[in-house]
Parts: sequence; structure tokens; C-alpha cells
Amino acid sequence: MTKNSFYIKPFLLFALIILAFFSVFIGVRDISLSDIHQLNEDDMLVIAVSRIPRLISILIAGIGMSISGLIVQQIALNKFVSPTTMGTLDATKLGILLSIIIFPSASMFTKMGFSFTIALLASIIFLKTASQIKYRSLIFVPLIGIVFGNIISAIATYFAYKYNIVQNMESWLIGDFSYIIKGNYEILYLAIPVVIISYIYANKFTIVGLGEDTAKSLGLNHKQIVYLGLLLISITATVVVLTAGVIPFLGLIIPNIVSLLFGDNLKKTLPYTALLGAIFLLICDMISRVVIYPYEIPIGLTVSIIGGIIFLILVLKKVKYV
Repeated sequence: MTKNSFYIKPFLLFALIILAFFSVFIGVRDISLSDIHQLNEDDMLVIAVSRIPRLISILIAGIGMSISGLIVQQIALNKFVSPTTMGTLDATKLGILLSIIIFPSASMFTKMGFSFTIALLASIIFLKTASQIKYRSLIFVPLIGIVFGNIISAIATYFAYKYNIVQNMESWLIGDFSYIIKGNYEILYLAIPVVIISYIYANKFTIVGLGEDTAKSLGLNHKQIVYLGLLLISITATVVVLTAGVIPFLGLIIPNIVSLLFGDNLKKTLPYTALLGAIFLLICDMISRVVIYPYEIPIGLTVSIIGGIIFLILVLKKVKYV
């Protein structure tokens, strides 16, 4: 941690508040910032029903997915492993698809539970597979995860074509907050307890990141903490994909940037990860809304482009150590 890190957290929080405020006034309906003191009833309705729920969804998704990436990197002992590169997001998508086929009239929570189970099982399988790899390269392990995710995605595509629900599946392929309104995003609030639990167990996740032998020598139940981490990751992935679709790279690049700047002590870096994740996703959302105004592009595309560039920079920076 640098001497100036004391000032960074308030700065990030201030930047997030400013960005959140201005984001409320960006959209198809022209709501001018200069008219803030004389908003009519329709403007207030748009803000309350659409803009505020969208803002809350973006903040929760940004914080949740970034922290999930931070946790899984500690568990997998690899900086390039994330919910995107270990098949968790693909498994969540498969779980949602199968729940629609098997339980077509079930409630949202039933479908969420089924999808969560599939995501958790896929995460466990990936970790078990990765632990058997003798050549644990920085790049090779996430490469296995990407292949694993593509297999799961192919299975999902097969069932989508078989049961003629390809359009349903496509809505989860790319993250999109444009249809978020009051009444259809509240499931995201389940990610808030995940963040709280992550902070409570931050020191234990840090110890897990030192390796299984070290964790056991310090009296930590390594397997229990690993499964807790996978549980938290699967819950976050499920509620985010159910609400807004797949948001790639977020859980990969933000933890790496924070790690480079502030180190690997989760108790200290978790707040920075949460703030940077929320800011990054909010900026991507604002770009998505203005780049072809009055239309907007899915936020998943914006995150993929910007996140992909940052990911390549990180790979080129670290590949010499592989």
C-alpha cells in the first residue's frame, strides 16, 4: 500500500457518486440536468421506474462480479482465473436454459436455485480439474477453463436449438441493462449479503491464496473456505446473469488492476475492488448509452471491447513470468 492510498478510496467514492448522479440524466428521454428543480411528473416517473433501478443494478453487478473475481483468483492461485474463464458464467446460462425446459412454469427463485446448482457444480469441476494439472502455468489453467466453458456453452446451444428457445438464450449471451425497470431487478439484492460475507472472510481467503499447505499449517480448514468462496461466486453469477445477462472480463481485469496497485491482502483491497468494479461498469454503461444516441448498444459489447484490451495488456505484462 502506498502513502497516497489513504486518499484514493475517498477519491474513488467521490468519482462513483458523481458518475452515478450524471448517469441518471442519460437516456432516450431528454431529462436535462438544468431542469432538476422543475422536473415534471413524467420525468420523475422515468427516473424512479427506470433510471434509478438501472443505476442500482449496475452498481451491484459491478461490485459483485469484481469481488467474485478477486475471490476465485485467490482460491485458484491464478490471476487469470475468473467467473468468465472458469466456465461459471456459461454454466449459469446453461442452468437457466435447463430450468426453463424442465420447470417452465416454476417461480423465478426455483429457476435461480437450479441455475445456481449448475454453476456451483461447474465451478467445483473446474477446480478439481485444475488441481490435477501438473503444468500449472499462469496462462494454461485459464485456457483449460475457457475450453471447459465453451463445452458448456455448446451444450446450452444444443438444447436451445432442440427446444426452439434460441432467442431466450441470446438474451443472456450479452449483458444488457436497457430493459431493467422497477420490479424485475430486485433479485440482485441477493448479491449484497455475498459482499458482506466476502469482507468478513477476507483474511481467510487471503490465507487460502498462500496455498493449501500453508493454509492448513495455520489451522485453516482449506476445503471449507474454498467451497464457501465457490458458493459466493455462484450466487453472484446467477443473480447477475438472470438480471442482466453475461458481463465478461469484469471479474478478471478489476482484481488484477487492484492487485498491481495495492497488493493481495483482501481485507485492504476488497473496498478498492468494489469501487473500481462499480466505476468501470458505470462508465461502460454511460458509453453504451451515448455512442450511438438515441439508441444504445448492449453493455456487454462495451465491456468486451474495453475489457479485452485491458486483458491483453495484462497478459503481455505478465506472460514473461510464465
